[in-house]
Amino acid sequence: MALKVATWNINSVRLRIENVARFLEESQTDVLCLQETKTMDEFFPEARFEELGYRYRHISGMKSYNGVAILSRVPFQATDKPTWCGKTDCRHVVATLENGIELHNIYVPAGGDIPDPALNEKFAHKLQFLDELTAWFAEAAPRGRPMMVVGDLNIAPLEHDVWSHKQLLDVVSHTPVEVERFGKLQATANFVDTHRHFVPPDQKSYSWWSYRARDWELSDRGRRLDHIWVTPDLAPGLTGTEIHRSLRGWEKASDHVPVIVTLGS
Repeated sequence: MALKVATWNINSVRLRIENVARFLEESQTDVLCLQETKTMDEFFPEARFEELGYRYRHISGMKSYNGVAILSRVPFQATDKPTWCGKTDCRHVVATLENGIELHNIYVPAGGDIPDPALNEKFAHKLQFLDELTAWFAEAAPRGRPMMVVGDLNIAPLEHDVWSHKQLLDVVSHTPVEVERFGKLQATANFVDTHRHFVPPDQKSYSWWSYRARDWELSDRGRRLDHIWVTPDLAPGLTGTEIHRSLRGWEKASDHVPVIVTLGS
């Protein structure tokens, strides 16, 4: 049977819960991974997800910032809420799906505006977060279990993952130092980039458009910051990928849009 898994930086789940509900009803996603839920667990809209049929939930939230959640129509076992860089800032949750896939939902720090760790604590935090995550996956990968990593990883690694490679080389999210860290993390388990598994690397693809743009669609200055990776053993079962660009134009839209991958048929 097909399994649809989506990742979406929702930028406040309470503010955009009806957009989430509409997306779930239209897409028939089985497992939804949210980032930037921006609410403490006791205020998370669990009742609405229950109504929508997402009975299985693993949430980790805090007031006003960060926050990640896995919402599912299929059973899973919530297994962990890892912390990194000595912070309990709700950026990573782990669950094991009933088919045995270990699912990681991760929100990598954005990194601020200055791409220099000596001048920008936020950028230093981002690099440390990636280093610690990479070290962990390097140990986990040899265990040989099927894994899926999804989330707002806040890096657009390829030339055509951004609207202008040359102009964004010194802009946080596309700098060489970040792309290098991204590659090391991906290499820990030889993760397959599911979007580029289907979409050639010379084709422009974005999942984020800034709120600062007067007309995001006309200017189309996007970046592909949201990713879904799978271990190589899962790659033969991939049957499709979608970036739901149209949602950027919805009322009360997040600046990110959902990315979906389908396993099986």
